[in-house]
Amino acid sequence: MDHKSHTSPAIVLVDDEPEILFSSAAILRRAGLDNLHTLEDSRRLLPLLAEQEVAAIVVDLWMPHFSGQELLEKVISDYPQVPVIVMTAASDIETAVACIKAGAFDYLVKPVEISRFISCIRRALEMNSLRQENSSLRESLLTGQLRREDAFTDIITQENRMKAIFGYLEAVAETGQPVLIAGETGVGKERLVRVLHRLSGRTGELVAVNVAGLDDMMFSDTLFGHKKGAYTGAEQARDGMIAKAAGGTLFLDEIGDLNLTSQVKLLRLLQEGEYYPLGSDVIRRTDARIVVATNQNLRNFMAEGKFRKDLYFRLSAHQVNVPPLRERKKDIPLLLDHFLGEAACTFNKKKPTLPPELVNYLSLYHFPGNIREFRAMIFDAMARHTQGMLSMSVFKSQIGQQTASAESTPAKLDFDWPNGLSGRFPTLKEAENLLIEEALSRAKGNQGAAASLLGISRQALNQRLARMHADKVGG
Repeated sequence: MDHKSHTSPAIVLVDDEPEILFSSAAILRRAGLDNLHTLEDSRRLLPLLAEQEVAAIVVDLWMPHFSGQELLEKVISDYPQVPVIVMTAASDIETAVACIKAGAFDYLVKPVEISRFISCIRRALEMNSLRQENSSLRESLLTGQLRREDAFTDIITQENRMKAIFGYLEAVAETGQPVLIAGETGVGKERLVRVLHRLSGRTGELVAVNVAGLDDMMFSDTLFGHKKGAYTGAEQARDGMIAKAAGGTLFLDEIGDLNLTSQVKLLRLLQEGEYYPLGSDVIRRTDARIVVATNQNLRNFMAEGKFRKDLYFRLSAHQVNVPPLRERKKDIPLLLDHFLGEAACTFNKKKPTLPPELVNYLSLYHFPGNIREFRAMIFDAMARHTQGMLSMSVFKSQIGQQTASAESTPAKLDFDWPNGLSGRFPTLKEAENLLIEEALSRAKGNQGAAASLLGISRQALNQRLARMHADKVGG
């Protein structure tokens, strides 16, 4: 038996012919699948399964002690999550059907074509990963608990949508499959990538590359490295980022900006786990896990021919969509307190008290720059703060500038006119009253925040409220 410590899933080969074990193991190692156990004695399989987790098993059918069919039945009974591939010289159709009915993942007849053998093993590993993922997700949904809450301490949230993302990341972290993280600029995609790497248990580095603006030559050189003399100025050989990420995670940011030629090379890397450094005809293999992020709509890019469909579907087997801050209103008080603490420490100032209307005021803003913008806003306010209560002026100034820049886009009211209007067009007075009521509702009764929404002073709002009250009393 041979065993090599590795982050890829373990594969067990069981055959009483040593030469078959040797050749099968050599084929898999050349394909980058080198965490192998080879067993000549079929009696050693079940004790091995009792000791450690296995991702896939390949068994010969006719062996002394336990036959492949006996092992298949025992594994399916006791370890149903592990795919079993039966490989034998017997091309008996009835035996093949019996094995498949008993639960075999596949039935291969020796001598097996190399490409089919590797493809079968890869499919079995993916099946095992999916079963593990489903089991983890089911546990997370049923218990509502994370196994590794400590891994998420850098992300401040109390929103259920974010907690669901945490559970999903836990489920897919150890699979080794690609992950696509989508979301607007500033939502914290990079933090989730760091969490995913931490949860994966991988011992290699997390290596980040922003692919925006890289032409194919720069992309290839950055990722794959080059051989000495590969191009003018390449005076020494250099490993690329994919080599640096060995045993770890390669994070490709802004993947939507990757050109089509480079997309083909990335697809090959994902499918085969192999690449060529620039100027080299010697193939290299990698076990790095690929994680990508984008703030673009890749489905729209596919429709426009800017992004390959086969690459998208390969990347999006595991996909996370991070909600923008405007859809995480419960998190605003938590983030405000956290960033205030950070800023106070940075500027060596005492953490100030907050204006009572600040949280409501912020919750009404749409934050186009999301958490990154929110943090910068708070740091700016703290940089200007001297003493006493934190001033609202910085927030009003910055939010006012954003609002002014968006004035060219007509605002859309997402509330319905009351049924009392019976479908008729409202009068100006009715429309004004409805707008005031809606603004107060969204501001949770805070008149200062409601006035800011309406673009009038608090005094002007008070006058209109007094008039509305007088009209109701008079009516």
